[in-house]
Amino acid sequence: MSDKELAKKILELVGGTENVVSVRHCATRLRIVVANKEKIQVKEIENLEKVKGSFFNSGQYQIILGTGLVNRIYDEIVKVTGTGDEEKSEEKEKVVYGNKFQRAIRMFSDVFVPIIPVLVATGLFMGLRGLLTQEAVLAVFGLTADSIPQNLLTFTQVLTDTAFAFLPALVCWSTFRNFGGSPVIGIVLGLMLVNSSLPSAYAVGSGEAQPLIFFGFLKVTGYQGSVLPAFVTGIVASKFEKWLRKKVPDAIDLIVTPFLTLLVGCVLALFVLGPILHTVESGVLFAVEHLLFLPMGIGGFLYGCFGQLLGIFGIHHILNFLEISMLAQDGWNYLNPIGTCGNVAQAGAVLAVAIKAASNKTKQVAYPACLSALLGITEPAVFGVNLKFMKPFVMSMIGGGVGGFLASIFHLRATGMSITGIPGTLLYLNEQLPLYILVNVVAFGVAFGLTWMFGFNKKMEQ
Repeated sequence: MSDKELAKKILELVGGTENVVSVRHCATRLRIVVANKEKIQVKEIENLEKVKGSFFNSGQYQIILGTGLVNRIYDEIVKVTGTGDEEKSEEKEKVVYGNKFQRAIRMFSDVFVPIIPVLVATGLFMGLRGLLTQEAVLAVFGLTADSIPQNLLTFTQVLTDTAFAFLPALVCWSTFRNFGGSPVIGIVLGLMLVNSSLPSAYAVGSGEAQPLIFFGFLKVTGYQGSVLPAFVTGIVASKFEKWLRKKVPDAIDLIVTPFLTLLVGCVLALFVLGPILHTVESGVLFAVEHLLFLPMGIGGFLYGCFGQLLGIFGIHHILNFLEISMLAQDGWNYLNPIGTCGNVAQAGAVLAVAIKAASNKTKQVAYPACLSALLGITEPAVFGVNLKFMKPFVMSMIGGGVGGFLASIFHLRATGMSITGIPGTLLYLNEQLPLYILVNVVAFGVAFGLTWMFGFNKKMEQ
């Protein structure tokens, strides 16, 4: 089945184009909001070639397709429906599913998922630079750290530092785009928050520069490394722009609306929202990092064990904000190594099910799901096998907890985000790599062993 044929079939089985309100996608899943979810033919969709499963969560019908394929199917569907990322927010609000909390989490997802690919690439650049500048690696080629030309080091800094240096611009752009504002205004507003005329937040934090003082008491700096100020500013400013569009006469709209949006947005960001939200963001990160670093690996065990539940309840995208903020603050992601153990544990549990299962249908789903989980895509394993039989999922939680405990003890930290399992090794191309492999082998082995002994039997298939 070609991509075009699969997209056409999916549209048909979700109730046709007239039933589709909006279409989005993340790294692995097609996310469709429909007018009437009773029209969705779930079993028929899940039986389609290349579809790995589906579920309804946070007001969206989510179809698991996997990386690469999901982008192509999304493009084909948008060609037919015209309801892609460019849709107006008023159209998206016609149908509201889920409670306020679920909608808030979905809002995080819609804003942060589009910028994740560039942050993944940045993390890989960091990992490769760390590998190629290690003394042991250089020694293989008869080189030392002093042998690396300064211009080459500068080039690698361009690759690794750009995305995070202008992170507020990316966040503001995506927020404006999601809330119906003009994305180009969002980009400029975000760039204002990191304008070179403002003292850099990094320089102020290290004591190399002093903040600007306004009104005799208000300290103002750039917001390099901050996510929350740009996110909230983007929401407020985009809604203000939409309000202006309705009030300002067409004859002067081109001049007045962008001018007032940028002026009000910048004033709010630098003097009101920024100082408050930066403090809140720092407090949240402080609390999360201290939870992860609880003594004796307790924090790693808790997150490795129970963090896997976040995806089931559709609230795992809140972690994007935390991971992006961590990376922007000091270049390290402390959640990734522990979360990876949870994903690999899912692979261990589903492999045990695949080997013990009597049903060919279960085996046909479980074996590919194991490989997908090892590559960082856990939805087929979670929703297709482990959660269905329940006990394998519990055993994977224990395996993830044990792996997370070790990751916390070893103080593992990643250079990027959003890739785990085997591809995730690229984020640990330094002295951490052997420990990263070790904790994941342990997580996999514990989940496999517990599922084999206690978590699954042939009777459960019936």
